[in-house]
This record gives sequence, structure tokens and C-alpha cells, in this order.
Amino acid sequence: MRRRRALAPAPSQPFWPGNHPPRDLAPKFNQKVDKILSARDSLVCVGLDPDPTLMPKALRRLGPSAQLKRFLGGIVRATYPHAAAYKLQLGAYLQYGTAGLDALAALPARIGPTRLRILDLKANDIPNTMRMFRDGSFRKFGFDAITVTPWLGWETMEPFADDSSHGIFVVAHSSNPGAIDFQEIPTPRGPLWLAVVGEVRRLAHAQGNVGAVIGATFSEAFRHARTALGNGIPILVPGIGAQGGSLATAVREGVDAHGRALIINASRSILYASSGPDWEKAAAKEAARLKVQINQLRAGLRTA
Repeated sequence: MRRRRALAPAPSQPFWPGNHPPRDLAPKFNQKVDKILSARDSLVCVGLDPDPTLMPKALRRLGPSAQLKRFLGGIVRATYPHAAAYKLQLGAYLQYGTAGLDALAALPARIGPTRLRILDLKANDIPNTMRMFRDGSFRKFGFDAITVTPWLGWETMEPFADDSSHGIFVVAHSSNPGAIDFQEIPTPRGPLWLAVVGEVRRLAHAQGNVGAVIGATFSEAFRHARTALGNGIPILVPGIGAQGGSLATAVREGVDAHGRALIINASRSILYASSGPDWEKAAAKEAARLKVQINQLRAGLRTA
């Protein structure tokens, strides 16, 4: 039998722009989400949102750069066995100035590719500007996904169709009390937030890299959102923990038929579980507790 000729080795610098593979060779972002959630057996997302007023007492005397490096490194190290994702709110880093931006730039590599790395921007602008957000967040900083809002129109999401290996989470129903001011305005397709979810579904099926943000403080939204999205389209959930959202409802109504496609974020309840010398152990304990609680809720759904 005639042997195949061996393929030439891949060039050290790929030919495609930005050293990113063509979209038909790269896994879709939503597939990556499912793979990571399954591999980690966790739906926990740790919100890495440093707050200088809540820092452990032992770190408050440090300068901004040293404080951020010590605190964020310690939190990642402590929560890593329990987390499937990390979400970084840009505003938390801007308050530190250049020290904050330096810390933000270092974290994606520190976290690594086996966890989802989400930059919380809630960005929305004309397509040309959104390309800048895309290229900066994904190619320069190394994030896997960003949060966006749709209020300038769906054309603003077009740049993200060019790279389906990275994702966007579209804010549909946020967790803050003022969400009802606009997000629940009636439309022919139901409340405005549900119309947004319908478009998320369309884009997710077309591109494979779109999910929705649904706040846990509006628990009645989850059943409608999951019904509209179907299986495999991820929901990012803020509002658990310090904001008081219902974890049980989010899990019961938010997971898909496979018990996944849900990323539950907790920030302050994990990061600031203790302000004493045991702050790393306390963060690890809280992240582990949240993972166990979520998995118990998921197991109950499978046996119900």
C-alpha cells in the first residue's frame, strides 16, 4: 500500500492575521465553554474585582502594584481547583490607574487557557470601534470573551462574526434594580430583554460564539431565557452572593438539558470572605462551597 507523504511542519508564525487560525479550523467559543464546564465539573466563575476598601488588612499597607499582584495572585491560586471561569470588571482596574491596567494585562496568562477568561466591558459602539474592542481584548490581552450591550443595534455585533473562537455575552437582563427601567419595556416579542435573548439565539446558531447575561436577582427571567435559547447557548449569571440572587432558581431554571451552559459569577462573597490573615483559605473555602452547592442542585435535577 502506498504511503502518504508526510505533511510539512507548520510554520512557526502562522500566516493568518494576528496569529489566529482561520475560523473554520478553530473550535467555536460555545463549544469551548461546554468543554471547560464539563472538564472542571464546575459552573463557578470567580469575579476578580479588586476593591481597595475591602482588601485584607495585611495588604492595605502595600502600594497599588504590589497589592494587586499579591491579592489577585492569591485569589487565583486559592480558587483555581474550584473555578471554571474568571470574570474581570474593567472598572475595578481603572480605579488603580496604570497599576490596575498592568494587573489586568497579566491575569489572562496567569489564569491560563483551561479556564474561561471574561472581560466585563459591557461594550457597545459602532462596528469600527467594536473591532478595536475585539482585537484589544482577544489578541492583545488574551481574553476568551467580553460582555457587550446591544443598544446601538445588532450591526455593532458584526465584527465578532469574524472570530468564532472567541465569544461575546450580550446583556439581556442585568442584576441591578434599575434594570426594569428599559429592559422590561413591552415589545411585540415580549419584554425588551426577551427580544434580546431571541436575537442572541439567532446569532449563536449562526456564529457559535454568543451567549446572554441574565442577572440572578430577576429569577423569573431564567425559565423564559433558557426556553428561548435551548441547549448549548451559555448564560452568564451575575448577582449571586452579595447581591442576593437565588442560586437555586438560577441553577434549576438556567442550566440546559445537559446540566451545563450556565456560568455563575460570584465576586465579593469569595474575594472578601475574610479580611484577616486567612483570606486565601477563606476564599478557597467559599469557592469550594459554591461549587459543591451548585453541583448538588444539578444532581437533584438529574434525579428528579
